Parts: sequence; C-alpha cells; structure tokens
Amino acid sequence: MLKFDPNIPVYLQIMEFLKKKIASGNLQPGEKLSSVREMAQMFGVNPNTIQRVLQELERENLIFTERGIGNFVTKDERVIAKMREEMAAKMIEDFIKSMNDIGFSDKEIIQLLEKKIKKER
Repeated sequence: MLKFDPNIPVYLQIMEFLKKKIASGNLQPGEKLSSVREMAQMFGVNPNTIQRVLQELERENLIFTERGIGNFVTKDERVIAKMREEMAAKMIEDFIKSMNDIGFSDKEIIQLLEKKIKKER
C-alpha cells in the first residue's frame, strides 16, 4: 500500500504510482487494470477517488475503457514513450533545482553525476 503524502491530493499520488508502473513496464501496453473496487481496497481509498484517477489517466490517453469489460493500459507505445520522457524531464528538473538550492553549480552537478555513474558500473 502507498504511504500518502498529506500535502498532495491522493488521486494525484495514485496517478503517479500507476504512471510509474506503466513507464517501467510493470503494466504492459494493453494490460487490463484491476477493477475500481479492487484498486480502492488496495489503496485504502474511496472508489470515487479511483474513478477520478481513471478518468484523468484516460484523459491523458494512458488508459482506455472497454464498456462492461474494464480499463486497459494504452496499446499506443508512442504515448507511453512520451509520458516516460516527460517524467524523466520533470525528475531531472527537480534534481537540478534541488542541487542548485544547496549551492552546487551546473558544472559540479555534471561532475558528480559522471562520478556516480562511473562508480556504479
């Protein structure tokens, strides 16, 4: 179960969770999502919250609904790739801002990243 941040709307946190699962491939293109009731139980939230999550994901074309059957991850891999790129750009932007906030220059950030990547390999 997710530990919710009280400062961020719950539906946005669940959306982010599902987007990460789609981006990472843990939810495959065309894969059926759990039912509203199952997800409400899983996240410990009201089914209306899950409905809102699904509506927003559908509005972003990340899922589609088959009436009477359920909700599915989009089969359009371009949509998924675009979402991944947007998520990565946001993470990088947040990281750079945080590093700048504690006094690192862009050059120092790049050096630290290169050092860390080399160390990890």
